[in-house]
Amino acid sequence: MKKLIQILSVFLLSFMALTMVSAQKSIPSVDLKNLDGQIVNTNSFIQNGKITVVSFWATWCTPCKRELEIYHEIYEDWVEKYGLEIVAITIDNSRQLPKIKPLVAQQGWEFTILSDVNQDLMKQLNFTFIPQTYILDKEGKVVFDHSGFAPGDEYEMEKILDELMK
Repeated sequence: MKKLIQILSVFLLSFMALTMVSAQKSIPSVDLKNLDGQIVNTNSFIQNGKITVVSFWATWCTPCKRELEIYHEIYEDWVEKYGLEIVAITIDNSRQLPKIKPLVAQQGWEFTILSDVNQDLMKQLNFTFIPQTYILDKEGKVVFDHSGFAPGDEYEMEKILDELMK
C-alpha cells in the first residue's frame, strides 16, 4: 500500500508539473507569410488581446482539411460568442504553396491563413504531427494544445473557450 501511495504521489506531482509547464507555454515570435506573400509576425495574433485558435495544417492532410471545414462551419458563431480569431498555419513546402490560395477560396475559409514554409514555427513548438491545434488566451498564453483530429474535438475546445470567458 505504501508503494502504491508513493507511485501515485510521483504521478500526481509529474502531472502537476506538466500542467504548469503547458500553461506557461507561449507561441514564439516568428515571421510567417500571408496568402499575398506579405510577412506577418506571430505577435500580431499572440498580442491581439483576443482568444486565438491556432491550427497547423497542410493541403495533403485530410484530417487537417476536415478540421478547418469544421472551423469554417462554426467560425461565425465562435467569433460572435467568444470574439476569437482563428489562424490556420500551413506547413506546405514551396512547391505546394500555389495550391493554398485556390483551396482557401474554394472552401470559403474566412479565417487568417499563414504559411510556415520552412517549418520554423513548427520546429520551435516542437511537434511533428498535424493537425496540431493550440488555444491561446487573451494574454497569448497556450491554454490548450491537441494533436490530431476527430469529429467532436470542437466540443472539447468549446468547453475551454467557455472557461476562458468566465
